[in-house]
Amino acid sequence: MDFTESQEHRMLRSSVSSMAGKYGQEYLWAKAKAGEKTTELWTEASKAGFLGVAVPEEYGGGGGGMVELAIVTEEIAAAGCPLLLIVVSPAIAATVIATSGTTQQRERWLPGIADGSVKFSFAITEPDAGTNSHNITTSARRDPDGGWRLSGHKYYISGVDESDATLVVARMQDSKGTLRPAMFLVPNDSPGMAYQPIEMAFLAAERQFTVFFDDVHLPDEALVGGEEAGLAALFAGLNPERITVAAQSNGLGRYALAKGAAYARDREVWGRPIGAHQAVAHPLAKAHIELELARLATTRAAWLYDAGDPGAAAAANVAKYAAAEAAINAVDASVQVHGGNGMSAEYGIGTLIGAVRTTRIAPVSAEMILNFVAQHTLGLPRSY
Repeated sequence: MDFTESQEHRMLRSSVSSMAGKYGQEYLWAKAKAGEKTTELWTEASKAGFLGVAVPEEYGGGGGGMVELAIVTEEIAAAGCPLLLIVVSPAIAATVIATSGTTQQRERWLPGIADGSVKFSFAITEPDAGTNSHNITTSARRDPDGGWRLSGHKYYISGVDESDATLVVARMQDSKGTLRPAMFLVPNDSPGMAYQPIEMAFLAAERQFTVFFDDVHLPDEALVGGEEAGLAALFAGLNPERITVAAQSNGLGRYALAKGAAYARDREVWGRPIGAHQAVAHPLAKAHIELELARLATTRAAWLYDAGDPGAAAAANVAKYAAAEAAINAVDASVQVHGGNGMSAEYGIGTLIGAVRTTRIAPVSAEMILNFVAQHTLGLPRSY
């Protein structure tokens, strides 16, 4: 068993790190404060082929998999400037379309995702459904004149204002009259689709929205993969989502830990660096160990996914849980090492608190992951 990254992966990691390092946390913070988008970073990452690294080659991508996309996601975050829409567009949307979409859907959308000229949002969460996606009420019904009529609303949908289309999870009535989950490709300029921002308690370049679908007419080809694709299409995007969120958490944790360690080496009190004290050093060391374990779990999950191993779902949940906890602890340790400076925007650590804390909640809560592990890994009775 070889735990050494291939030369190609090391080169990819180095190239992404070098590119993202030109932007960094100050760039992201300035954009967020000004209410602007990280367009320059997204464009450069796209032109370099990083965002399309997991899109099939025949559609202009790099032909890689989740291992490569996780590397890209982690290294951009490790520079202090994570791109949330990597999780949504290249990871979820591209994977769903590539694995479950029709030939027409793949030809229309994948080239744009691969070169970064097209961005997707992903809409599944609803106010009255939450984690229980079986209770979603957004529905699609057949239009007698052809196509579909989509009605309902979603919330906490990331980046709708900067995306071109939204992958919407709804309930459709199939040809037998049965309500079943389905996914639709909805251009964001569709008549009847509207959205409004949700005011958040922390700054981020990507905003959150409530999205409304008021009898939106969609053509037949908007249904992903046809009437039988349903759950398979949905599940195709969930593991890549968890893996890339884990990778982004790992990157943010690394960024925070590096800042904390540097401060502990340089900051002197009573004639010696504060890092010489175990009370300062041990939390940083513990954070490093937790991050290394989370990174291993993430790499394993990505590898299993790319290999088509059925254990990828369990591994993706483990990786997401471990990475979220590791990132939270790394940021907390770094803030504590910085003292009052840790809460100053100037030092770039306190600004991460909201971002990493969110990963314990989304895209699936820590509690639901523990439920999954308890039921599917440990064989315990279902609790919900």
